[in-house]
Amino acid sequence: MAGGWARDGAVAEQIEASINDELARLKSRRAPVGESLTHCAECEEPIPQARRDALPGVKLCIDCVQERDAGFKARGGMNRRGSKDSQLK
Repeated sequence: MAGGWARDGAVAEQIEASINDELARLKSRRAPVGESLTHCAECEEPIPQARRDALPGVKLCIDCVQERDAGFKARGGMNRRGSKDSQLK
């Protein structure tokens, strides 16, 4: 049962769309695949063999990964579609 001007099932569709969007975002941040680089793709410093063995497909050195991760900001829990009916509380 939908409330307001929304059709039946509209709220569930919005929730499902938000979940699918977040899953797609998380999947895009998966561990790298393929052959590891010997030098960092950003700073060109050597990547230690132990790191290349532990993470196949690694492209960045530890310092660059830590710098990138420090800039990551978690998104808020509000539905991005922004309609009044989609504001989950």
